[in-house]
Amino acid sequence: MTRFRTYMPLALEQARAAGLRGEVPVGAVIVSERGAVVAAAGNRTRELSDPTAHAEMLAIRAACAALGQERLTGHDLYVTLEPCPMCAMAISYARIRRLYFGAADPKSGGITQGPRIFAHAQCHHAPEVYDGIDAEDAQALLQDFFARLR
Repeated sequence: MTRFRTYMPLALEQARAAGLRGEVPVGAVIVSERGAVVAAAGNRTRELSDPTAHAEMLAIRAACAALGQERLTGHDLYVTLEPCPMCAMAISYARIRRLYFGAADPKSGGITQGPRIFAHAQCHHAPEVYDGIDAEDAQALLQDFFARLR
């Protein structure tokens, strides 16, 4: 088993918890160079009445607060769904070292879909990106969630 597989299950746990709260089931985990989990979060946009309360944004904010710094150089982010353009820019501004994500997001993604934020000349930092990590599990959570809404 490779290193990234050990952290995506934690992100999936956060996604499941978000789904149980009635949020879109997306989870994120930030891990230090040494493998310590620094922050974990699931979507809370409805709970907080905040359109920016995506799992990635909450995890980045929590990690920065815990470390007392605005940059997360040397840290990795594991997220169950391809980050949107807003989250992609936050990942860039935070100087995340590596991004691992599960399911692709053809409608709202900003990494391999849509605007491909990290490919723009205006993007000052692009992390290494690894996609499709436990994608089937992440996709199933999303499909089940939206099927229940219909």
